[in-house]
Amino acid sequence: MGTETDMNSIEREFQELDKNGAWAVAYQEIRSESLKFDFTLVEAKKSKNKNLNRYRDVSPYDHTRIILSKGSSDYINASLVKIEQARRQYILTQGPLPNTTAHFWLMVWEQNCKAVLMLNKIVEKNQVKCHQYWPVGSKNGGDDVMEFTDVNLKVELASETEGPYFTTRILRLTDVESGSSRDILHFHSVEPC
Repeated sequence: MGTETDMNSIEREFQELDKNGAWAVAYQEIRSESLKFDFTLVEAKKSKNKNLNRYRDVSPYDHTRIILSKGSSDYINASLVKIEQARRQYILTQGPLPNTTAHFWLMVWEQNCKAVLMLNKIVEKNQVKCHQYWPVGSKNGGDDVMEFTDVNLKVELASETEGPYFTTRILRLTDVESGSSRDILHFHSVEPC
């Protein structure tokens, strides 16, 4: 029951932000605030990592970036954000690219993430915003499992529930080497933010 109540609260909050057009304002405020700091982006700007960034102007700071411990590269366009007052921390990341989807799931595994909140559609205004990084499922004409051999992980669609504002999925993430798995809650906004 707690998860349903939490989800309803999140949905109401997002509806309010959408209704007021607050997402664009928040984005501009973040951009303005970030210019006040002298933080480095050395790893994000390295030539070997440029094709791992969806946008040229959205990069993780060196001091907050997530560092992968397995795989061909330790770089992913993702930052750890700590909210001290709430005693919580979150990972903010770009929508995965075809060449970063395995890195995304490796990050979810290594950081022991419990949930993923996706705030955009795969395609918005005829522009690809995110690669399809989870299995769409056989009931939708796709596969129930995606395998990422380069990081020895697989993702399985365990369930999917469509709501008015979010589609909620349970994705089973499995480390193929150890056989251990975890269920990841995937909240996907069906309305663009």
